[in-house]
Amino acid sequence: MEGYLNKKPVIKKITFMHKGKFDLHLQDGRIITMPLSEFPDIKKLTAAQRKKWYVLDDVGFSFDDCNEVYHIEQVLGKYENYKYSFAS
Repeated sequence: MEGYLNKKPVIKKITFMHKGKFDLHLQDGRIITMPLSEFPDIKKLTAAQRKKWYVLDDVGFSFDDCNEVYHIEQVLGKYENYKYSFAS
């Protein structure tokens, strides 16, 4: 079977190469481009602050100067398929 079916999306890095957008790079080679307008807290960050991002448990990300934690389902828009779960 071809395609990305049954591939867990794992965040590799985040870049800001295009004005008003950011790219989420996944380990399987996909690059997802998102408008910053959908993420107002990230949009408010300066270019220097945006460089200070980090990944949480492979499926979440945040920034040193941001109180919000973002999850892969917020980017992919498929909450039920990629629902973040905390280890108990």
